[in-house]
Amino acid sequence: MAKTKQEAETGAHGTIAEAIRYRYGELTTTERKPAQTLLANYPFAGLETVARFAERAGVSGPTILRLVAKLGYSGYAGFQKKLRDELQAQAQSPLTKRPQTADGAAGRQPNFLESFGEAVTGNIEQTLESVHQSEFNAVVELLSDEKRPLYLLGGRFTGAVANYFYQHLHTLRPNVQLISGHESSWRNYLLDTGRRHVLVVFDIRRYQHDVIRFAEESARRGATVVLFTDQWLSPVSGIARHMLTARVTVPSSWDSMIGMFVIVEAMIARISEKMWPTVKSRVEELDRMLNPPEGGGE
Repeated sequence: MAKTKQEAETGAHGTIAEAIRYRYGELTTTERKPAQTLLANYPFAGLETVARFAERAGVSGPTILRLVAKLGYSGYAGFQKKLRDELQAQAQSPLTKRPQTADGAAGRQPNFLESFGEAVTGNIEQTLESVHQSEFNAVVELLSDEKRPLYLLGGRFTGAVANYFYQHLHTLRPNVQLISGHESSWRNYLLDTGRRHVLVVFDIRRYQHDVIRFAEESARRGATVVLFTDQWLSPVSGIARHMLTARVTVPSSWDSMIGMFVIVEAMIARISEKMWPTVKSRVEELDRMLNPPEGGGE
């Protein structure tokens, strides 16, 4: 799939957040301060004036402009326009995302399945390119620590990804729980949340306030937050220790979870390999319970 000049240079495939993460190793220590400030309050910190953004990050105005240039923008105005476009994309609903064909009817084009498949394939490719190996490895290491209790939480649609990940992790290792049901019941999990807990959150546009609130309260209680989100970044990104982004846009009113599932499945494979003695023992025990010997013993 052909890339634009900016995509080829940044590897970001469109969003400034992805560009920062792709170029982070190239930034100076001083330039990393506004980059971190922007990611912690994305995209709003970058929508302020240069002077206000610099003050918030504790750097000079020229540092902000150097960062903007390294991200591939010739000026601050273009940088801010891109952030405003992303903010508008974040807020899109199924009604505004409905694609239109030449005849005004969505989904009637003769090669729809082919074009949809190309979009999904592109999402997978771009998702895998955007995931840094070091970040992926850090999350695998964290989720493989049996001494760290795990909570998993998703929203209305991303809950399916959270449940899929939970079903595997619950087999692979102990101390894994899926947070589900009505939000009022989630508070019970917070009672036991502490510094050793890890909360894995799945949240894409239009970001769910209840999921965000739970993640923020978990972080306040000391939990380590791992975020799976889209290219525009859930507000949970401001308190997440680790973050993995997936491309979600397809020619549909609805966003696609395929990219996120690919990261999850890759992580399941890697955790299984890393924890194989534990996994082997647990699966053997599970098989024994599910398939008892015929006849039994006397």
